[in-house]
Amino acid sequence: MTRQRFRLLAATMLAGLTLGTSIAEAAGILTIGRREDSTTFDPIASAQNVDNWVYSNVFDVLVRVDKTGTKLEPGIAESWTVSDDGLTYTFKLRDAKFSDGSPVTAEDAAFSLLRIRDAETSLWSSSYTIVDTAVATDPKTLTVTLKEPSVPFLASLALPNVSVLPKAAIEADAEGFASAPIGSGAFAVKEWIRGDRVILEKNPNYWEADKVSLDGVEWISVPDDNTRMLNVQAGELDAAIFVPFSRVATLKEDKNLKVTLDPSTREDALLINHEKGKLGDKAVRQALDMAIDKQAIVDAVTFGIGEVANSYVPKGALYYNAANPSRPYDPAKAKEMLAAAGASDLTLDYNVKAGDEVDEQIAVLLQQQLQQAGVTVTINKVDPSSQWDMFVAGDFDVSVGYWTNDVLDPDQKTTFVLGHDTNLNYMTRYKNDDVKALVAEARTEADPVKREAMYVKLQETAKEDVNWIDLYYSPYINVTRSNIDGFYQNPLGRFWLEDVVKN
Repeated sequence: MTRQRFRLLAATMLAGLTLGTSIAEAAGILTIGRREDSTTFDPIASAQNVDNWVYSNVFDVLVRVDKTGTKLEPGIAESWTVSDDGLTYTFKLRDAKFSDGSPVTAEDAAFSLLRIRDAETSLWSSSYTIVDTAVATDPKTLTVTLKEPSVPFLASLALPNVSVLPKAAIEADAEGFASAPIGSGAFAVKEWIRGDRVILEKNPNYWEADKVSLDGVEWISVPDDNTRMLNVQAGELDAAIFVPFSRVATLKEDKNLKVTLDPSTREDALLINHEKGKLGDKAVRQALDMAIDKQAIVDAVTFGIGEVANSYVPKGALYYNAANPSRPYDPAKAKEMLAAAGASDLTLDYNVKAGDEVDEQIAVLLQQQLQQAGVTVTINKVDPSSQWDMFVAGDFDVSVGYWTNDVLDPDQKTTFVLGHDTNLNYMTRYKNDDVKALVAEARTEADPVKREAMYVKLQETAKEDVNWIDLYYSPYINVTRSNIDGFYQNPLGRFWLEDVVKN
């Protein structure tokens, strides 16, 4: 349905254009094909890349991660200081405006920070309970006090979900804001056609508007991987993300295209619902881990582009434990362990995103591998836009999910997947009170040597408990037409669309 709507729209608009001129060229618009549609424009109510990657160009944060994805740099806050006791942060805001022309104030920043901490709809509240007070001491000065020192606090302010939002607009109509937001980023939301596309236009009030070359951006939902690639090859899209591993070599041969493999913090893992029957038994989860041949998945599905993952912390990220233990592939031993745990007849419902070539290939491989250990797997293809709701509802036994770091510090992902936060540990329902306590302790440990040891312990415990099953790490793989320059993702996934040039 989405593809039919897109093609009908394209055909209608092309009829009114000069022959040989694309829609994007005529309008100065960058068109990007992606799988899922956005879910909301209220940043505190989403934890999905499909939203966050758009937020980064619609909203702005106090502190940014730079283009290399390795250090912090000023955002809305042009400077900041930290008290000697590590409890008070003072931010000086630059002169900036929202897309409606209203000024960005310290009151807006304070409101946004307290809202992500306190709102019932916030999926990120656990990461900001460290905040005691946030006060606008003058229109351009924000003073934040913490309940206790927090090493990752500054890095956490670069999260797209804690972007500075207009207090007045949200207080007037929070529900309406989620569909038609006002931000201070490089682009403003012109229209959101649900199930089809998000249409962005250049924000003339952006504080770096003079650096933005594009007139606008359209994020177009094309769920089927093959169709999305064909659309780029045919010139119906300027760019597409989530290029299947199987298409990389062929697309690279097309002189009209550019294929980029950008370093990433992405990890794909098999999520396990610990509240579903025997999956709550650690021995059962360990057996499932042992029954899966991760290298075979890397070889067959990623064509060698990926790399077997051994930890929930991505390779190359802060405190990654290269020596984290991994279970050997041993389906016979796994079968014995399942029998000993009273789960020799284990059956699993496996949710797979329909149209996602890689997800579907992994599902078939895992179904075959687990069968050797006596496990029956039923594959259920689901609408990609519905998968997150099914995670939240617990309507799955196992399903592949992926994560890319949003901030530089490991606390964010650790809190999200191990710290018993509001997301039910990335919807796995994993529970370990000792782990929860260590997550909180690591957040406040100032000694980097001691802190690293804590994260090494967390990685080892997560592997022992099998909070989920680590599968593989991989780069971001995107494709553009050859006339597009500067289409890039930093390792945390942010698209620097304000730097894109269309020749």
